Amino acid sequence: MTRRNLLTSASALAAMPLPAALQGKRMGIVIHSYWKRWEGQYSSLKNPPFMHALDVLDHVRGLGVGALQTMVGGWTAGFAGQVRDTRESYGLKLEGSITLPKNENDVSRFENELRLGKEAGATIYRSATGGRRYELFSSLAEFKHFKDSAVKSMQLAEPVAKRLRVKIGIENHKDFHAAELAEVLGHLSSPHIGACVDTGNSIALLEDPMQVVETLAPFAVTTHIKDMAVQEMPQGFLLSEVPLGEGILDLPRMLALFEKYNPQLDYHLEMITRDPLDIPCLKPGYWATFPDKPGIELVRTLNLVRERQAAKLPKVAGLSTEAALEFEEENIVKCLRFAGDRLGFDQPAVIKPGGKDEK
Repeated sequence: MTRRNLLTSASALAAMPLPAALQGKRMGIVIHSYWKRWEGQYSSLKNPPFMHALDVLDHVRGLGVGALQTMVGGWTAGFAGQVRDTRESYGLKLEGSITLPKNENDVSRFENELRLGKEAGATIYRSATGGRRYELFSSLAEFKHFKDSAVKSMQLAEPVAKRLRVKIGIENHKDFHAAELAEVLGHLSSPHIGACVDTGNSIALLEDPMQVVETLAPFAVTTHIKDMAVQEMPQGFLLSEVPLGEGILDLPRMLALFEKYNPQLDYHLEMITRDPLDIPCLKPGYWATFPDKPGIELVRTLNLVRERQAAKLPKVAGLSTEAALEFEEENIVKCLRFAGDRLGFDQPAVIKPGGKDEK
């Protein structure tokens, strides 16, 4: 992008009005927001484990969310029917989270999971093809091999998604740059394979979060909405999810971009309560998979970190199990309140499962 284009883009964003009140839209929630309780990794009598989707639906019903995005692997037809009946009785939507086929022999597994998810009511799915690029790959050749495999998986998934009339959003999961993912999706040119746009992940790749949303919003079929906070460290910076409104992201303008391209889009909170992530962007190894990345991206990101760094980042290390679970729930409730009070979502009062109004 040229300097002139960048200035023009920035001017257009500045002129963009904030999104109108999102009446009729409630923030959904991603299962990763409950990563501590999911499948009993951490649990207590007060905060029992979520062993499957039905447990999560029972809980989030009381929080006033509009949808659940959760894994569908391992479901049976009977369980899918139970999920359908439960979420319909609660007035909730459902999105699936699914692993793309690894090869031709894996397509039948993939199709079966899509069918079961659809039986439960999911016609939108989130998927991811990789993880933290700067940790997983030590050379550009390794990353290119990963990219080729990821593209092949999308190509195998597309005709199945088309046949079943569902859409799959590929997440910017700290693997692809936004432009790289947009290029792949553009070449696929299918309404059935789009993007799951995560508002915060790509900061780890030194990308401007607003530019990421601007690049991927035209492809968005689903979202992970989060806010991020940062702190400087000698080898780079720390990056952490924080409750909506407590970080550095311009969420109203991001929502305006999403609404511009797809007013039917649904939004899902991904508030992962964990220790901050180490982004070692001043170590040589960090640059192994993108030797041509412009230095201005490093300068811009480090300036942002220094200017907007948080006095304190959330941590769960050292907390008791009960305290960590309470912290997780508290962060989720804060986010949902902010979504209703400040972002314009039609978010009802947050109700405890026992029925007491928490707002």
